[in-house]
Amino acid sequence: MDWYWYKLTPLDILMLRDAKPFSPKERAWAGSIFPPPGHTIAGALRGLLGEKQDLKLTGPFLCYEEAGKNNLYFPSPLGFFESTPLVPLIWKNESDDVDNPLRDDNQPCPLVKSANTKDGDSKHNSAKGKPSGFKQYLPYEIVKRYLNEGKIKKEDWLAKKGTNENQPWKIESRSHNSLEPGTRKVKEADGYFVENAIRLCQGWGLAIGINKQIPAPATIRLGGEGHRTIIESCPELGEQWQDLKQISNENFLKVNKAIAYLITPGVFERWQINKHDCSRKISVCRPYPWEWKLKDVHNNGNFVAMSTDKPVPISCRMRDQENNQSIPAPQVFAAPPGSLYFLEKPQELFQDHTTNPRVSKWRKLGYSEMLWIEYKK
Repeated sequence: MDWYWYKLTPLDILMLRDAKPFSPKERAWAGSIFPPPGHTIAGALRGLLGEKQDLKLTGPFLCYEEAGKNNLYFPSPLGFFESTPLVPLIWKNESDDVDNPLRDDNQPCPLVKSANTKDGDSKHNSAKGKPSGFKQYLPYEIVKRYLNEGKIKKEDWLAKKGTNENQPWKIESRSHNSLEPGTRKVKEADGYFVENAIRLCQGWGLAIGINKQIPAPATIRLGGEGHRTIIESCPELGEQWQDLKQISNENFLKVNKAIAYLITPGVFERWQINKHDCSRKISVCRPYPWEWKLKDVHNNGNFVAMSTDKPVPISCRMRDQENNQSIPAPQVFAAPPGSLYFLEKPQELFQDHTTNPRVSKWRKLGYSEMLWIEYKK
C-alpha cells in the first residue's frame, strides 16, 4: 500500500472539544483535547475530498520545522522516573530497593528502577515527576536511538531553548456571551460559557500519513467552528516514519523480551453482554490489549507490566440507521500515547488482522500505533 505524508499547519486556534457531554445549561466550561484524535482528522479530510472514501491514517503526530527541515515528534515514553528507566520487578536481577515484595499475581507486575541505575545518575531527582524543562515530545533522532539501543540519555530529555519541546502548544480560554435583547446583561439561561482553544507554537504542526493522495497544498476545516488549516505534502516525514518502522519491525521479529511503545491513543475495546439487560451489549475498555494474557506464577501468558496514565476519552459520531442522521456514538476510553508495555516476547494486535469492521476501524484511523523495542539490561 502506498502512503502519502502531509503536514498540517493551523492558520488560527483550534477548537477540539473533549468527549465530555457539554451544554451551557449544565456546565459553563468546555475542555479541549490535543493532539486531535483520528476521527477528527478523517472528518476534515473527507470534507476536502467531497465524498465518502475508505481512508486509512497513520498518526497524527507532531512535527517541528527547524532550518528548513521537518522532524517528526512523538510523545515521551511514560516508563521513566524523570530520566531513569523503570523495568518490571521480575526482570530485575538485583533489587536493592525491594526485597521479596508481596504483590497480586492477577495484576501487572510493579515497575522499579533498573539494576544498573544508581541513585545519583539523574541530576533532576525529585518526588514530583519530570521537571518542567523535560521534553513532553521526543524528536525522530532520539526515538530512533531509543529503538536501536533501548535507552534514552539524560541529556536527551532536556528541552532545547526556543523549541517548546516541553509544551508545543498553548491553551487560550475564550468566553462566549449572549445578552438579553435590549439590555447589556448576559442571559441567565444559555448566556455564558468558556471554551478552551489550542494554539500551536511557532514552527509546530501536525503530521499524518494517509492512503490517498490529496491535491496539495490545500485548506481544510479542522475541529469545531471549522478553523482553517493548510495541508501540504511532506515526503521527508514519510521517510523518517519508514526508517522507524523498519527498526521496529526488526525488533518485533526477535524472540527476546520486548517493550511496546504506544505512540497514538490505544483503543482496546471489547463488547460483552450487559449484566442487567442480556439483550444488549456494552463496550468495555482497558489500558492494554485484551488478547495479551497476563504472565502468572505458572509462567503462563506473555504480558508482564505496563506504565500508563489516565485514559483519554474518545467520542465520535455514527449514522442512525432508522432516520439516517448523525448521532453521538458510545464513548470509549483510550490508553494515552507514551504508554509502555513490557512483554516476554513481541505479540501482534488482534486489530491488525481481524475482518470485523467494528474492531478494525480503530487501526484504520491511526489508533493503537506501536513501536517495538528489544529489552536490554
